[in-house]
Amino acid sequence: MVSQARKSELLFSGSDWNFAKLSRVYDEIEALGTEELGLDIYPVQMEVISSEQMLDAYSSVGMPLMYRHWSFGKRFLYDEFLYRKGARGLAYELVINSNPCIVYLMEENTMALQALVTAHAALGHNHFFKNNHLFRQWTDAGGILSYLDFAKGYIARCEERHGLAAVEAILDSAHALMEQGVFRYHRPPKLSSEQQREGLRERLEYEERSFNDLWRTLPPSQGKSKPEAGDEILAERKKSLKLPEENLLYFLEKNSLVLEPWQREIVRIVRVIAQYFYPQRQTQVMNEGCATFVHYTIMNTLFDRGRISEGAMLEILRNHSNVVFQPAYDDPRYSGINPYALGLDMMQDIQRISTAPTAEDRDWFPDIAGRGDWRDTLLDAWANHRDESFIRQYLSPALIRKWRLFALADGADEPHYEVASIHNERGYARIRSALAQSYDIGASRPDIQVVDVDLLGDRHLRLQHKVKDGIMLEGQSRDATLRHIRNLWGYEVSLAAIDAGTGATLSERWTKEL
Repeated sequence: MVSQARKSELLFSGSDWNFAKLSRVYDEIEALGTEELGLDIYPVQMEVISSEQMLDAYSSVGMPLMYRHWSFGKRFLYDEFLYRKGARGLAYELVINSNPCIVYLMEENTMALQALVTAHAALGHNHFFKNNHLFRQWTDAGGILSYLDFAKGYIARCEERHGLAAVEAILDSAHALMEQGVFRYHRPPKLSSEQQREGLRERLEYEERSFNDLWRTLPPSQGKSKPEAGDEILAERKKSLKLPEENLLYFLEKNSLVLEPWQREIVRIVRVIAQYFYPQRQTQVMNEGCATFVHYTIMNTLFDRGRISEGAMLEILRNHSNVVFQPAYDDPRYSGINPYALGLDMMQDIQRISTAPTAEDRDWFPDIAGRGDWRDTLLDAWANHRDESFIRQYLSPALIRKWRLFALADGADEPHYEVASIHNERGYARIRSALAQSYDIGASRPDIQVVDVDLLGDRHLRLQHKVKDGIMLEGQSRDATLRHIRNLWGYEVSLAAIDAGTGATLSERWTKEL
């Protein structure tokens, strides 16, 4: 039984929560995170929501404001059906990369669980969002909420003026291209909400001044276009259009001759939102690992200081264990590597290497082994790495052995798998490289670019897919996506599959064939 003196030191007792307890726990957790771990966070706005509100947040890709689209309702019904049938649980919390950082807490959570997810989201995720270089360069946490408010209102006005069907058709096509609607290699400009609105007004005024209805009256081209221009003219044309272009939505927004000003702005809205989520795809292991390491460290520190009871700590550890559970590869529940588990283990391994290294650690990590400054090492890693580079630099042989990782050489023309790497020095390097490569979205996402279009001729839009390791696009999905590109472009579109190694043309698909 907890003594009366010890009970008076506890942050909370029992499973019931109220806002006074939440505030007291947050203040204690924030002080620990900033003073003991050196975390730097945005101001926090915490909101308690119901299970239905959490499902609604799921359907709108986790954002507090979002325009209307049928796909969000479909997602809501699907998630609700699984939740009501007991086939799927709900997240304990949801956190938004914004300034202030918005944290949603489930009202069904116990007080112990509220403390856990507060440390996880309001401190761990918050610090990562604010300090990681990808989020700093590619997202605007201070402007995203006001931009979403503008986007929601603008699309609602378009629905009133042009009709639901017309707006939905543009959104369908733009959503289909979101994966190919991001800048991967050069940073888009950051604009405040006021600049966004001013830019919109200027773009609409320019479109109205420069619109020429003669484009619509031109007859469609028949058969083949005029002979191809010479190399010089072709090179000049590509230079003027800044080709090749990786961002399909950006190219269509800027160059389509059939989009009206309001349609062009909707394409831009979808493109901005796609860009906002781009860093999250590259940092799942690091982001979840950072948040899990922070909540685990803070909760244990609070317990050691007598601020959390044994019963509350047991509940916290049970929920923590559920989060980091990693089934074996031959377990029926296995669905891949759990990013929470891998991220936490790597960060705890950095802590071990910094404080109690082995001779092997000193060989592999001479810069950090035995230096003791694991906090600085983690803060630097959280700020300057993404999943691929983090694994490539910090995955240790000791962790490879703990996880029993191995690599398979899977040749398409071979009837059997080959275990290609074993646990020796060369094998460790190959396993680490292979695992890091699997988190490189540049290698896993199809590389499709606009390579040519003759705006003064037949306006045929030519796309190119660089095929790596013989992996072609799935036919049905490819054809459906080409139709959406054709809807936004208004003229013929073709997609050529080019072998990335040899440059040979493997196939070519035209929208007129669909």
